Amino acid sequence: MKIRYYLACFGLLVVFLLVAAASIACFGLYMWVTRDLPDFQKLTDYEPSLVTTVYARDGQVLGYLYREKRFLVTLEDVPAHVVRAFLAMEDHTFYEHKGVDFPAILRAALANYEAGTIVQGASTINQQIIKQLLLTSQKKYERKLKEAVLAFRLDSRLTKDEILTIYLNQVFFGAGSYGVEAAAQTFFGKHVGELTLAEGALLAGMPKAPSLYNPYTNPEKAQSRKQVALMRLRELGWITTTQYEDALRQRLEFRPMPEPSWGLGAYYLEEVRRQLIEMLSRENVLKNGLPLDRYGEDAVYEKGLHVHTAVDLQHQAAAEMALRFGLEEYTRRHGWSGPVEQLKPDQWKEFLEREPTAADLEPGKWLQALVVGLKNGGAELRMGSRRGFIPASSMAWARWKKGGLRPGDVVWVSVEGPDVYMVDLDKAPAEQAAAARKLEDLRQALVRDQILLCALREKPQAQGAVISLEPPTGDVVAVVGGYDFNDSWFNRATQARRQPGSAFKPIVFSAALEHGYTPSSTVLDSPITVGSWSPKNYGGGYLGPMPMRVALAKSRNLVTVRMAAQMGIRKVIAHARKLGLEGEFPPYLPISLGAQVFTPLNLAQAYTAFARDGSYVKPRFIHSVRKAWGEEVLRIKPEAVRAISPENAYAMATMLQGVVQAGTGTRAKVLGRPVAGKTGTTNNEIDTWFMGFSPYLLTGVYVGFDELTPMGKGETGGRTALPIWAAYRLKVEGMYPVQDFAAPQLLDQTPTLRVAAVTVTDDLIHNDFMPFPHAEKAALVQGQGGEPSYGVSVSESPAPRPATRTKPPSATTSEELLKSMF
Repeated sequence: MKIRYYLACFGLLVVFLLVAAASIACFGLYMWVTRDLPDFQKLTDYEPSLVTTVYARDGQVLGYLYREKRFLVTLEDVPAHVVRAFLAMEDHTFYEHKGVDFPAILRAALANYEAGTIVQGASTINQQIIKQLLLTSQKKYERKLKEAVLAFRLDSRLTKDEILTIYLNQVFFGAGSYGVEAAAQTFFGKHVGELTLAEGALLAGMPKAPSLYNPYTNPEKAQSRKQVALMRLRELGWITTTQYEDALRQRLEFRPMPEPSWGLGAYYLEEVRRQLIEMLSRENVLKNGLPLDRYGEDAVYEKGLHVHTAVDLQHQAAAEMALRFGLEEYTRRHGWSGPVEQLKPDQWKEFLEREPTAADLEPGKWLQALVVGLKNGGAELRMGSRRGFIPASSMAWARWKKGGLRPGDVVWVSVEGPDVYMVDLDKAPAEQAAAARKLEDLRQALVRDQILLCALREKPQAQGAVISLEPPTGDVVAVVGGYDFNDSWFNRATQARRQPGSAFKPIVFSAALEHGYTPSSTVLDSPITVGSWSPKNYGGGYLGPMPMRVALAKSRNLVTVRMAAQMGIRKVIAHARKLGLEGEFPPYLPISLGAQVFTPLNLAQAYTAFARDGSYVKPRFIHSVRKAWGEEVLRIKPEAVRAISPENAYAMATMLQGVVQAGTGTRAKVLGRPVAGKTGTTNNEIDTWFMGFSPYLLTGVYVGFDELTPMGKGETGGRTALPIWAAYRLKVEGMYPVQDFAAPQLLDQTPTLRVAAVTVTDDLIHNDFMPFPHAEKAALVQGQGGEPSYGVSVSESPAPRPATRTKPPSATTSEELLKSMF
């Protein structure tokens, strides 16, 4: 009996010791596993790498900036049937276990043992999150033990819904898509909230092997995986048999959501990207106390910011079209440079094996074609199995320089269609309309023989830029930095520093108004020599004495140099700096003729002072930046800087209207609205400009080669840049009411000078009022120590005349006038 008792005690002691040893071992193992566990802060403050979205001012998406394509969504954003599909495939007991599913581990162990290899996993959603965010994917026991411990802890730190939200935003689906929202956009072209049961089931089956189940590359395997997910849902009783069968029958269409990035507005998006990186640099974030924990590129590409900008996509599309149109017109004026290549007859077959797509053959699209013959002065083409024809009228510009097309030439062409014709824009509008009708008759005749009407094309070598902003706020509504963003990311609107030529003259004339001149002051257009420099007028010749306003309208170089010399070039430079112009200004007189270099954006900023009340407004691309959940990071308000008096600004706007009415900018009259502006052309026609504005919109256009190469004889600002300006403005003018430049409100009892209204003729420019706030200036221009003036009388603060309004031209008239300008 005692022996049994002792044996029992001994047995209990052994069990106790074994249990104690096991407990100590487990405790030791636990301590060993948990000795260097990662911090949970990364999960409790979940901030994955998100897409930064850039919006146009009407809320449309301009583009995305990201390292990982992930859009943050809440659990409420995801349909219940999509959530159930993921739970069915990944962790159907998710809402029941505490982070680790032990029965599932046993089932997986038995299945893998019987198969002799790993055929089934047992990782819960908790464990998958831990592996992706806190640990590595190494297949080691230590990592699996840590994963289990952390999965338990995660369940106690966050709610089940919070854990599931992290998973749905974190999971990778392949094709560069992270999270269910990005996957829905990538594979179905819709948002996650729009997914059907079948679409959700397909996505739920992808995370196990994203590349293997990619529906674009392996549609059969993706469909089979969808069927597995639907079967699991039915087995679990989460869908009915009817729902299962309906989802199984649904035909899925795989198409990505159209990607707005780097298409329309690519140059604008790139400028916003550059500005964001600078604004959110570490120095600026800390200096301004911005609520960000990442800086520069990391903040832009990972924080999922919502950036609202000033771009107007209607303006942007019109500006891009106008610049491309103008540069192509310039290319045609200077002749065809030859084929892309010349093929021998035995090379034709290989070229013709490439079939064009339906998109390639849309009217206006460019594609390569092979010239296979000449007929009736035109060229017969082949594009794969399709036939085309270029009529003689559409290839005349190719003959005078290269002798025309020959069989075997590979050339760029565009398919012509109704209302899409390339006609000779140097003809009168009536002739152009007749030519277009003739082409339409030819097109219809060719269609009967299944032949496409085509036009010869050539990519321009010249480049250009368009910058357009609203003077009241500084909002930059459009930026085009070159002919094609895909060919060159360099933004000539914001980065290219080029000589403005005569487009700088308004700065000199505005300075002159502050130093005793008036629009009616008589100035001398005659030879002048300064040291070894003897400037000339464009085209040569001299016109003698003339009113200052006429000198600006006619862009007389010698008048400008003489005024700058009389004032002193340092005063002109000081005035330019007051208007916000940047850069080094060596104190030499050639600066008065635009020898200094500026970006189009900087010059446009200076011109806003003339369009406003004398204060220039800083260009504003970005309105606001918010974090992913809506917290505001920064807001940029309009910022104006006082530069010149309102009277000076009004006088300049009025004189610059004269440039359009009877000077070098008459092509801008096509708008039929009050508009002011100035052309600019540098020596040898290297750089050409037109800066034109109304009170509501200021637009600058620059055209030139990236290398300092002459544009060609006669390619002036009025000939090359202004038509681009007009083509853009005609498309957007209807967005604004007609508005004239209003005279400034003068202070009571301030002596002013009233200049008599002058009728617009070829040599006299209309000028309503030229008020000055100081009596001594009025005395000066009446002849007491200053230059003589004409038609001048002194009066006390006249009430400014109300702004006049003129009717805009009809669209048909405007288009015809525009074509006649080129």
